[in-house]
Amino acid sequence: MKRRDLVAGMAILPLMPWGVTTAFAQDNGAGMNGDTIQTSAGDLVIHPVDHASLVLVHGDQAIYVDPVGGAARYEGLPAPTAILITHGHGDHFDIPTLEAIAADVPLLTNQDVFDKLPEALKANATPIANGAETTFAGLPLKAIPAHNTTAERMNYHPVGVGNGYLLTFGDKLVYVAGDTEPTPEMLALSGIAVAFLPMNLPYTMTVDQAAEAVNAFKPSIVYPYHYNDSDLDAFEAGVTAEGVEVRRRDWYAKSA
Repeated sequence: MKRRDLVAGMAILPLMPWGVTTAFAQDNGAGMNGDTIQTSAGDLVIHPVDHASLVLVHGDQAIYVDPVGGAARYEGLPAPTAILITHGHGDHFDIPTLEAIAADVPLLTNQDVFDKLPEALKANATPIANGAETTFAGLPLKAIPAHNTTAERMNYHPVGVGNGYLLTFGDKLVYVAGDTEPTPEMLALSGIAVAFLPMNLPYTMTVDQAAEAVNAFKPSIVYPYHYNDSDLDAFEAGVTAEGVEVRRRDWYAKSA
């Protein structure tokens, strides 16, 4: 059994000194189970859904990130109040899923996704370019460039197309990287409380690239996601920066 299959059943981990508790597999009062991050503006609940999809619940907001796979995958979770889409690949962007769950929910996307939306969804959508800043779901947000950097992989995620997202929840910065290799903008990040980093070949980072990136920008917690069969033991062993917790969750339970 892989370790990622074990951690999903963990109950409560100790209170961390920088204000994070874990209550995975416990009801957080938001109609979902997840990890609870304490912020100065109230608790943030993180729920892994599948592969690259996750839900962030904060106050009365339920922010869906890259929802795909149909409405059934989101049963039992709070209805979305806002949706973020990083880019147009099918494991991040699925029109039937959006039509099933989005209703009149605001969407923030990259330009490529915005251009592909049907008119009903486009009416509630806004494109944002790499490096731009806005307020979304009542939160400060910045679009971080997400693209490949290795020459033979550039066709998967070209420069200037995909977004990662940096969201501010009270005093905590949360970085959802999207599909990317380490970019200068990623490596320059600082003060990140929680980061979600992809790793799988040939599309995103190698395990070594991901570990080196974490060692460079030092998030307090890093969740490997979008990892498929990547060696998470090797990733965790490669994260040597002081004060970084590698938090492993089973992102593939819903698709098993």
